[in-house]
Amino acid sequence: MSDRYGELVQSPLGKKVAKNLGLPMPIKLDRYEIGQPVIRGEVAFGTAFGGDELVASIIQNVLFDLDAKITTAEHLNEKLTDENAKFKVAIFDATNIKDVDGLKKVYEFFHVLARRIKSSGRVIIIARPECCTGGDVGFAIAQRALLGFVKSVGKEFKKGITANVLYTQIGAEAHLEHALKFFLSAKSAYVSGQPIYIKKSDGLDEFTVVDFDENKPLKGRKILVTGASRGIGAAVAQVLARDGAKLYCLDVPQNLADLQKIAGNLGGYALPLDITEANAAEQIVKACGVLDGVVHNAGVTRDKMLANMSEDKWDLVMDINLKAIHTINDYLIKNQGISDSARIVCVSSISGIAGNLGQTNYAMSKAGVIGLVEATAKQFKGTNQTINAVAPGFIETKMTGMIPFAIREAGRRMNSMSQGGEPVDVAETISWLLSPKADGLNGNVVRVCGQSLLGA
Repeated sequence: MSDRYGELVQSPLGKKVAKNLGLPMPIKLDRYEIGQPVIRGEVAFGTAFGGDELVASIIQNVLFDLDAKITTAEHLNEKLTDENAKFKVAIFDATNIKDVDGLKKVYEFFHVLARRIKSSGRVIIIARPECCTGGDVGFAIAQRALLGFVKSVGKEFKKGITANVLYTQIGAEAHLEHALKFFLSAKSAYVSGQPIYIKKSDGLDEFTVVDFDENKPLKGRKILVTGASRGIGAAVAQVLARDGAKLYCLDVPQNLADLQKIAGNLGGYALPLDITEANAAEQIVKACGVLDGVVHNAGVTRDKMLANMSEDKWDLVMDINLKAIHTINDYLIKNQGISDSARIVCVSSISGIAGNLGQTNYAMSKAGVIGLVEATAKQFKGTNQTINAVAPGFIETKMTGMIPFAIREAGRRMNSMSQGGEPVDVAETISWLLSPKADGLNGNVVRVCGQSLLGA
């Protein structure tokens, strides 16, 4: 859907008027393009108290693999004597900050870079989760404080710059590479202010990915996408096909024509099915066999103030958005419908985190999805199976295009990017979580919302 205001302020005159009036000034975000380098500029890399040797080695190896030009903290001040020097990425290893005083190192590194990050730049901090602080309150305080910093930086730096913190468990450093490559890239254009938890693959650290192709990370993986005929679901199917997945596209029989078009164009299989049917899970297994990935995207809204909401509207939303997901997952897990290295991704919503006026049914269902993910992640502990959620904010689709103008504009502007996201932003995040290399990601809820002010 077209964002006419966003297009206007990118013109010279529109930019001048918006700046003079103090209006939001969204920029065109860098997004992934085949053939473009992952990092489109220089990288500033710093550490606190020497950082962690293994973490530093992994960061440097990733940057080397991506052919990035690096300026370390030792040479940063010298580099910044050039008033034209700017960076596309700033990475900081904060794993050795163990008290409040140590947080000054974060200030010292980013203070001099605050006006030197390019548009659509990346700020990434590597930290330790609470489970690694060993009961040391000072250590726990310092590491948790980093999240507040990146959330604020994401709002201050603007210009499409994202800021995220990767909480890497000790012993899970081998999984850091996969997360780093995503957050360094344009694929993470609309993900900001997020804590990402990277965990050890308990008991199965010997698991390795054979013949992994960076250009086709999902090659040969059998993946089901529900609600695939339009909107976010169609975008997910397109990205997964680009990444090499063998696709099964599911939607209700009423959308068969659109579903067949999507599946046919992508070389996938169309599965017309209502997921609320009593035997839906059995039909999925019969049609697909053992799956390597499931994307629970199908969902509906039936918005009304609670006092005016009919029982049928309540039941419909809860049955499709939550109950069906639970029922299908339960069957697939108990009946070996998913492989030993399967990835499940559920689509939640900002409404499930922050609530929303007139959406008690929808918000409850999407909050329930988060609960389902958190509980199932514990069930997957000790395996190479994972489950995570994405929580989209305002995404430009036909559905959001039907929202009244004033509310639609508020939704677009009330985030750090001052614009709505694109369905591809959700799709790129889902593809990242579906990768066979994502075994260190389990139980995350990743907001794809441009750092929406709702629930921040």
